[in-house]
Amino acid sequence: MEYVNEKLEEFNKYLKNRKVAIIGLGVSNIPLIDYLYEKQAKVTAFDNRNIEELPKNIMDKITNYTMEFSLGENYLSNLHGFDIIFRSPSCLPTIPELQNEEKRGAILTTEIEMLMEMCPSKIIGVTGSDGKTTTTTLIYQILKEKGYKCYLGGNIGNPLFTKISEMTPDDIVILELSSFQLMGMKISPKISVITNITPNHLNIHSSYEEYINAKKNIFEYQDEESVVVLNYDNEITRKFIDEAKGEVRLFSRKNKLDNGFIVDNGVIKECENKLRRHILNTCDVKLRGNHNYENIAAAIAATKDLVDIDTQINAIKKFEGVEHRLELIREIDGVKWYNDSVSSSPTRTIAGLNSYDENITLIAGGYDKNLDYTPIGKPILDKVKNLILLGDTSKKIMDAVEKEEVKQNKHINIYLCENLKETVDIAKKVTQKGEVVLFSPASASFDMFKNFADRGEKFKKIVNEL
Repeated sequence: MEYVNEKLEEFNKYLKNRKVAIIGLGVSNIPLIDYLYEKQAKVTAFDNRNIEELPKNIMDKITNYTMEFSLGENYLSNLHGFDIIFRSPSCLPTIPELQNEEKRGAILTTEIEMLMEMCPSKIIGVTGSDGKTTTTTLIYQILKEKGYKCYLGGNIGNPLFTKISEMTPDDIVILELSSFQLMGMKISPKISVITNITPNHLNIHSSYEEYINAKKNIFEYQDEESVVVLNYDNEITRKFIDEAKGEVRLFSRKNKLDNGFIVDNGVIKECENKLRRHILNTCDVKLRGNHNYENIAAAIAATKDLVDIDTQINAIKKFEGVEHRLELIREIDGVKWYNDSVSSSPTRTIAGLNSYDENITLIAGGYDKNLDYTPIGKPILDKVKNLILLGDTSKKIMDAVEKEEVKQNKHINIYLCENLKETVDIAKKVTQKGEVVLFSPASASFDMFKNFADRGEKFKKIVNEL
């Protein structure tokens, strides 16, 4: 018998003639415009960009659907009297105009939260400051290897809300969830994973506490039959153990757990009542770095009840990683060039540095997210031979390294650059055969690039033209 999603059908009927606000005309909300128009909702589009700043295809869509719109600096001044408000992840629910409408009675939600409300399938959600894309993608590959029909979405892949009608209870949806997507959310996945939590996005969140609380929503609304996978080594996520309502599965690289999944002397093991079961040697996987072995352990823990161990191992051994994450671009004259553009915080770059035993030429720097760069000084001094800097955070990174140089009475070569091409030219000159060039900015990309992917693509293009 063909599955019928009664909850979705009811919601579709509710939408007819309802006043719906779409706030933010980005990737996640554009498919919603088509969907809502088809369901005969009365849609108004809101965006802080002016008409001339919006892509032509978006304005064409608004014009074709004869939608009302509110654009520019005061774009939320007309947010009154709506039944449902779909906010983009970057439009935080703490904005006064949104709070006022919600108090008045509007439903304040997001494309991803409504997906989770309407989806009939089992949902696995992954969040964390670092490693969430790799972990999410690996979980997806493990489940695909077993033969499940899977949907990959959230902060990765394509928006899935318009795919709900295709989903059944036998399918699995795997979502990467950012703090912005989780903030204000009142539903949690059946299986949740938190890879780690470290300071991030503090240029947008009002405090570190707000950031942490947003991440907690991934398990806050679970029930006793749910599962949450937590990093035992991380101080913040370890505190969540006592707050979880369902089963807690732990993973660790630094502790010998009685129960959980550990990375121990190059072997990933499952621990149960102090017994150790060998799962996989880290030398047999294509991913590099201890942080990636943690990601593998988290993915194994999340899929434990859904997939046999042999299927897990086969999928993990095949997995080559995700673009812009310690991605080998090419080898030139015995020097390997790596693109780690996704590393937008000091902790991510430190993890990248620890993935190599070779001498490193590090290219770093970018947009400042108000993060503390003090901790990056020692790892750079310990692992890096040549440091090449550009962007707003150059001074912060250089100050952290110079303070460490004084402590250790040690010196490395530091170069300041104006653009990405200059960093590559210097790296080619100063890096010797058998060494690596690592592009790992430890900073956001918005000073010079659209996003980390744009930054990584431009870096790869320059390297491939050498």
